[in-house]
Amino acid sequence: MEILELNYLDIEEKKEYKNLISKVIQECFKEENLNGKNLYVNVVLTDSNNIKKINKEYRNMDKETDVLSFPMYEKEEIKDIKLEKEDILGDMVISIEKVQSQAKEYGHSFERELAYMVVHSFYHLIGYDHINEEDKIEMRKKEENILNKLNIQRV
Repeated sequence: MEILELNYLDIEEKKEYKNLISKVIQECFKEENLNGKNLYVNVVLTDSNNIKKINKEYRNMDKETDVLSFPMYEKEEIKDIKLEKEDILGDMVISIEKVQSQAKEYGHSFERELAYMVVHSFYHLIGYDHINEEDKIEMRKKEENILNKLNIQRV
C-alpha cells in the first residue's frame, strides 16, 4: 500500500520532490508505528497564490503561508486505529515558493526546508501542535528526531 499520494497544483512536477517527501513520510510512519494501519497522506505542492486562497477558504486568513495541515483523525483515535480498507490520515498543502524563500532566509538547503515542512505537517496530522510552549518543545523534538534519522541537517 502506498502511504503517499502526491499532487501538483500549478507548479512543475519534480522527481526530487517526490523522492524526498516519500522518504520523510516513510520515516514518520515508521517512527510513529503507523505502518500496516491502512493510512496514507495526501500532499499537494503548490504556489503562493493557491496556498493563500486555500488559507482564506479554510482558515479565514487572507495571507500566504508555508504549509497547511488538514487532519482527518483526532490524536487519541490514531494510536489504536486499525482500518479494514485504506483511508486518508490527512492532507498537507505546501507552498514550494515559500519553501524556497524560507530556505534562503534561514540559510539552509531547499531539501532541509521541504523535509521540515513535511515532518512538521505530519505531526499536525497526528494531533501535535505548538500553541503552548510544552507542546511546542515536544513537537520540535519529534521533528528533529526524524530529520536527524534521515541525516537532513541544517547547513
